[in-house]
Amino acid sequence: MSNYYKEAREVYKRMGVDTDAAIAKLKEAPVSLHCWQGDDVTGFDHDGPLTGGIQTTGNYPGKARTPQELMDDIDMVIRLTPGKKKLNLHASYAIFEEGEFADRDKLEPKHFKKWVEFAKERGMGIDFNPTFFSHDNIKDGLTLSSPDDEVRNFWIEHGKACIRISQYFAEETGIPCVMNIWIGDGLKDIPADRMGPRERYKDAIEQIIAEPHNPEMVKPCVESKVFGIGVESYTVGSGEFTLLFAATHEGVLPLMDNGHYHPTEMVSDKIPALLTYFPEIALHITRPVRWDSDHVVLYDDETKEMAKEIVRCDGLQRVNMALDYFDAGINRISAWTVGFRSWQKALLTALCTPNERLKALQNAGNFTELMVQQEDIKMLPFGEVWNEYCRQCGAPVDGQWFDEVKAYEEKVLSRR
Repeated sequence: MSNYYKEAREVYKRMGVDTDAAIAKLKEAPVSLHCWQGDDVTGFDHDGPLTGGIQTTGNYPGKARTPQELMDDIDMVIRLTPGKKKLNLHASYAIFEEGEFADRDKLEPKHFKKWVEFAKERGMGIDFNPTFFSHDNIKDGLTLSSPDDEVRNFWIEHGKACIRISQYFAEETGIPCVMNIWIGDGLKDIPADRMGPRERYKDAIEQIIAEPHNPEMVKPCVESKVFGIGVESYTVGSGEFTLLFAATHEGVLPLMDNGHYHPTEMVSDKIPALLTYFPEIALHITRPVRWDSDHVVLYDDETKEMAKEIVRCDGLQRVNMALDYFDAGINRISAWTVGFRSWQKALLTALCTPNERLKALQNAGNFTELMVQQEDIKMLPFGEVWNEYCRQCGAPVDGQWFDEVKAYEEKVLSRR
């Protein structure tokens, strides 16, 4: 423990904050690390383009091309970041033996055995996502909401297979698996029927979640979307649709991606609203620039506000947190590392905030002092607390990790 941290701890103590307790609490809060940052959402089950209203931009050299390369890159990120982690996989990252292939409606737990071995060796749980994009069996931009029975049933079977795989993950790791249902279904121009696709989507999700599973270990989620490339005028899985589906179906969690709302909507404000009603929610953390652009998460205002609301609502055990972005324009290891460390910083900042004191000032109507203290808090020596957290987790402090990324790029990434 450095003398700098000891001094910072005393400063915080005078504000009513126990930084040792904050560090200990954050160590137990898992955050899911998304595999798709490492290979630009390509996966291993297709050679086609990325579809479904999403797009990765940039061509920085060194992206992972094989399961082993992706695992090696994830290991590098684990080493450079503090905190407890889970692994977040898409179904398109199934790993097949040589000469073997199973389409998405036929996926089995065995196709993810190597990922389970990887996670168990590192003491990590696994979260999962059916992949309703980048596939030939998407008709007119529709999957679970398609009027074509054959197309829709294919994707329902895919969802059911993913429930079974999620159960496998949970049983093998002993850690609950959050399984997130998101589709890019929608229309480019003004629809003639808005309700029909949503009725079909509702029925499809109901069939998927009816697949037998342990609700304590497999946690289905539904994620909304505002719009995407090619589906600008109408999105089937809107915010209202997914929220109401979760509210009316036991065991289904609402999942909020903070890029999946209109620019003036703040997910930080939605977190306490949902926690008022739901015992548990899920969150995909990204950085939208004008829309769902999936930029690397930074230690910016909205990121800090989301973390504050989770902590203020005593939600670290009620909010399933996962990162979700993909930047191909910069070093992908650095993108992963910056994003994960930024979210950890935001959570630790929230834990080092005298929330009870501030709440008391608000409830007493003492808004003058509340403003003064909120401004004073911004100048507290947080950097020393963060450095101590990194040291206790065995991760490098700021300023000491990027040289390792550059060396890894020179020795590994540049040779791919």
